Amino acid sequence: MTTLEKAVFNRTELLVGPEGMTAIQNASVILFGLGGVGSWCAEGLVRSGIRKLTLVDSDCICITNVNRQLMATTQTVGKVKVEVLRERLLQINPKADIQAIQAIYSTETADSFQLEQYDYILDCIDSLKDKMDLLLRASALPGTLFSAMGAALKMDPTGVRVAPFADVRGCPLAAAIRKKMRREHKWPAKSFLCVYDEEVLENKGKQTACGTEHCMCPRKSEGDPSLAGHEWCSSKAVINGTLAHITAIFGFTLAGLVIEHILGTRP
Repeated sequence: MTTLEKAVFNRTELLVGPEGMTAIQNASVILFGLGGVGSWCAEGLVRSGIRKLTLVDSDCICITNVNRQLMATTQTVGKVKVEVLRERLLQINPKADIQAIQAIYSTETADSFQLEQYDYILDCIDSLKDKMDLLLRASALPGTLFSAMGAALKMDPTGVRVAPFADVRGCPLAAAIRKKMRREHKWPAKSFLCVYDEEVLENKGKQTACGTEHCMCPRKSEGDPSLAGHEWCSSKAVINGTLAHITAIFGFTLAGLVIEHILGTRP
């Protein structure tokens, strides 16, 4: 550990001890999805001492991300998420090895991420199909998998909890994934823990795409097919309300699972 890192992580090492600190710094993590949950998870990991972190997300920052995503401000709208977050994380620990991959995880791209080389695989993906593929694939690998379920439509910070995927109840996203797995007769190779919350509120506002003068998507143009699936310029099937304190708790809880597992305080 460098002199700088010794100073930065003084309080962490005080709690976990020199051996625990070394174990944290030697762990390798790949994180899929840098939204309201994933961005805060990345922050928690690096501030806890994780040095080897790969960030995966295809999107640019949208004005509608500013209410809950760590790297999203009115000054970063339109910029690439993985690049902005990497820059911030390196300001925390310049010695960290932060890899930024602007890409979508899917069945077609899965092999390119070389998941087998990571100690921890973290899922913060929104897309049902892609999320299920990652859960199935990662659960069959030696690395430890942790997943975040739906964090939208929630306000109570005390409701966030952790359970094995098979035991998650009250979460529409988890239910939809299990239903799809049953329909396709595909099951995780091993159990994995999820961060979830049973609270499901209703949207009280009107659903709209951002579509304002504040939209700074660098590829924004009328009828541009490359915009398909991008939150800031296109209409999703469902857009749900989200609050920063809930998504941050999800993200920090996910980071906490990694740290506890490294230290052996959580099975």
